[in-house]
Amino acid sequence: MDIVEAEGAAATGVVARTVAAGEGEREPHPSDSLRTFGAVVQALREHAGLSRGDLAAVVRYSKHTVESVELGRRMPDESFVERAEEVLGNTGALRRAARHLSRGEVGLAAWFRRWARLEREAVSLCTYECRLVPGLLQSEAYARAVFEGTIPLRTDAELETQLTARMERQKMMRERPTVPFSFIVEEHVFRRRFGDAEAMRGLVDHVLERSAPRNVTLQVVPLGAGLHACLDGPVQVLETSEGRRLGYSEGQENGRLISDPKQVSVLCQRYETLRSQAMSPKDSRDLLERLRGEL
Repeated sequence: MDIVEAEGAAATGVVARTVAAGEGEREPHPSDSLRTFGAVVQALREHAGLSRGDLAAVVRYSKHTVESVELGRRMPDESFVERAEEVLGNTGALRRAARHLSRGEVGLAAWFRRWARLEREAVSLCTYECRLVPGLLQSEAYARAVFEGTIPLRTDAELETQLTARMERQKMMRERPTVPFSFIVEEHVFRRRFGDAEAMRGLVDHVLERSAPRNVTLQVVPLGAGLHACLDGPVQVLETSEGRRLGYSEGQENGRLISDPKQVSVLCQRYETLRSQAMSPKDSRDLLERLRGEL
């Protein structure tokens, strides 16, 4: 049966619409947060001794919608969350969990999606990399080579989707000219070969172009710098419009958003220390231009 979810639409400021069995609301790429939220709804429902049909009746949505939410296939609207909260104990758990819900984004690793959204709204972003050229500075050829070498292998379609997502992500640097972007990158990252000499020159040219605007700072940590403050690995730190600082650290098949103020403070101290140990922006650009001339 078709259900007109007028109340839910009104609660979220969206025009009321008729949803045929909820299929129109299915998420094409369910995110981890949707799956987790759905699992919590299911656990609370079962604890309350309710079937999906029972819950559907009291929250005034279809049984199919309840199933889709529980399986992470649908983004619940505000009215669903509120009604389910009231029926399933009114502990506040669903309201709090709903604040962190996010849709899956094609081409981005699941563990990186939340950070990518925070990046787009940050008032400053600092990035240290010791493995590869930061995604925001990668040339298309370099990004393609990175994806082609990743295990497990991707299909051509998957590779193109990821490549498109990476290039789209770079647009925010051009679209936000007043936001400070700081990059500190190890020299050996730029010396690691990929492709032929033309591809390498293309990478250096791309990095020089992306780091040329006044709001972008690129510093290189020279090979002779020795041990330094960020040896624990790559890290990113951003500041939100509310003045809150958050960190992000990535490893094999995982990424960690760091929100604890004390931990973020340590990351900021390490980054600032490394900033003083790296080459100046001018000397860094001179080094890249020399490397390009050696190709």
